[in-house]
Amino acid sequence: MEPVSLPALPRVAFCGGTHGNELSGVYLVRQWQKKKKLEAESVGVTTVMSNLRAVQQCRRYVEKDLNRCFTTATLSTPVSGETPYEVVRAQELNALLGPKGSDGAMDLICDLHNTTANTGLCLISNSGSDWICLHIYKYLQMKMSSVPVRFLSTSVPSPEAYTLASVGKHSLMMEIGPQPHGLVRADILSAMEEGVQLMLEWIQLFNSGTEFEGGVVEVHTFVRNIDYPRDSETHDITGVIHPQLQDRDFCLLHPGDPLFLLFSGETERYGGEEPLYALFVNESAYYEKGTALTLARRKRVEIPPLRVKRD
Repeated sequence: MEPVSLPALPRVAFCGGTHGNELSGVYLVRQWQKKKKLEAESVGVTTVMSNLRAVQQCRRYVEKDLNRCFTTATLSTPVSGETPYEVVRAQELNALLGPKGSDGAMDLICDLHNTTANTGLCLISNSGSDWICLHIYKYLQMKMSSVPVRFLSTSVPSPEAYTLASVGKHSLMMEIGPQPHGLVRADILSAMEEGVQLMLEWIQLFNSGTEFEGGVVEVHTFVRNIDYPRDSETHDITGVIHPQLQDRDFCLLHPGDPLFLLFSGETERYGGEEPLYALFVNESAYYEKGTALTLARRKRVEIPPLRVKRD
């Protein structure tokens, strides 16, 4: 493939506390802000504590999930005294890091998250063909040994993309787990910090003129979510993730494989027509969203050699 030239990334933001009880990002941002900045040559780095009230209360959110508040429609909603705090905060963050879709937006936003699921380090992008994000993924996969590194594409057009990271010209969420919400684990914290440092290392190399080889990477693409089995009248769940599936994020789920262990003792099996990959299995924050796990396809994507575009 012919090399692709893309503009440098002089302005990058790392955000923590978008969910106030996901503490690896919270503690890293606090640490960076005490030092006044996150060091990086050729890169202006902004660190942001996203949901201040939720962080103070160690809750996912106060009134509304902040990481669902960055659609173009929500960002343009008139604010009144009745507006949920997270919508107001989303508009403040959009002014600070964007505006979304503008030339003045951050070149890259990486939003730091934890999950209770056994995902290792998962980079999430709303695009499956952003060569910057895919090259960062390839670099982390090559350099990191402490945790597996994977990539999930949600393929959501920018105006409808609802995440904080989508405000940037290039957007990544770094999900790392397993870590219970409301506490911080040393191994997970260290892996997240290593991932951030390697991301910055790649950006510095890219900005300085290093040409990165192309190659093939494996990308997971979102298919659908599956809810827990529920009582038709009360809507209470009637089963939990089957022990054979628990903690096996990114395993290939075949038709007929155990999916849920019902409270009656019976096993409910996966009834899909094709094998798909299971991820975010039994994420505790998704109970309220009616999601027991996410299903994805995995494909091999050829990425071109990449270099910085010179004026």
